[in-house]
Amino acid sequence: MDDHSKHINFFTGSLIQIQRLQLDLDDNEIPSLVKNNFQSGLRSGFYGGSPSLVELFIYEEDKEKASPILKKFKEVMDI
Repeated sequence: MDDHSKHINFFTGSLIQIQRLQLDLDDNEIPSLVKNNFQSGLRSGFYGGSPSLVELFIYEEDKEKASPILKKFKEVMDI
């Protein structure tokens, strides 16, 4: 990865789903970034976003490696 690596939205779901998927990605050494507008808003004194929608981002170049992990995750979680 270089300074010009681009993050892509890989999955949107509940915080619990995101945390579980993040563990699977970590096990495969795929870095990820969580964006939770609702929690960010609460911490800064504003309301924003939905408490049930959290976004998980990965580097674009990791998408091919991460896609089978997401597929298996969705099968197990019945999403």
